[in-house]
Amino acid sequence: MNRLPIEKRVAIVGMLVEGMSLRAISRLADVSINTVTKLLVDIGTACQEYQDRTLCNLPCKRLQCDEIWSFCYSKEKNIPAEKQGVFGYGDVWTWVAIDADTKLVPCWHHGRRDAVAAHQFINDLASRLKNRVQLTTDGHRPYLQAIEGAFGCEVDYAMLIKLYGNPPDDRRYSPGECIACEPKAITGNPDPDHISTSYIERQNLTMRMSMRRFTRLTNGFSKKLENLRHAVSLHYMVYNFARIHKTLRTSPAQAAGITDKLWEIRDIVALLDQET
Repeated sequence: MNRLPIEKRVAIVGMLVEGMSLRAISRLADVSINTVTKLLVDIGTACQEYQDRTLCNLPCKRLQCDEIWSFCYSKEKNIPAEKQGVFGYGDVWTWVAIDADTKLVPCWHHGRRDAVAAHQFINDLASRLKNRVQLTTDGHRPYLQAIEGAFGCEVDYAMLIKLYGNPPDDRRYSPGECIACEPKAITGNPDPDHISTSYIERQNLTMRMSMRRFTRLTNGFSKKLENLRHAVSLHYMVYNFARIHKTLRTSPAQAAGITDKLWEIRDIVALLDQET
């Protein structure tokens, strides 16, 4: 991959973060799809390792968590018999946290939507924080034990339970209308004015708009779990370090004091040389 000129790598990574498919990038960049795939693997690995060691001891105060659905290889109902029950085939949930103040995404986790994944995700989140935080999730029950196990009583935790009505018959792919929101304090003393999941739900939309792998009703889904992980790592590297957040006028990493500059795609590509 080092034989590829730096300008070409920057162009390919730029197209990757804009949500283009691998084959479209291959055609536009005039390189083989294997070259694009290998660059995705290399840059995704470098971004994951850099953020894993950099996003630590964070001064977050208010966090929101949620899970977003996608699938790999095929949808759950179409998985071959020999692949049934194997993680990475069918439903894959990406667990994500966001800082409500700086909009930084400190960590994410790919897993099932179960207690095991909840514990792994929340333990990782807790290990990255410097201060006591206020944490809000939806009403997904695995969060209860996971947060108690990771934080104990050293957290102000609340659930925001949303109640939905039945969707009209002509809205097959749309959820029912939210008819009520019920905030529920679980641990500590969460501020009622900040019991919200609005920022993390908006982040879910950003993921679906930025990564073709999360787009519904297309054939752009990930064929391999590893490629999904690399794409998400690259996405959050760009989101945290190289993209100005409209409400902040800086990148989330700048707002959190992690970096003093706005990164460019060229800076992210330079991580490849640091990892070798």
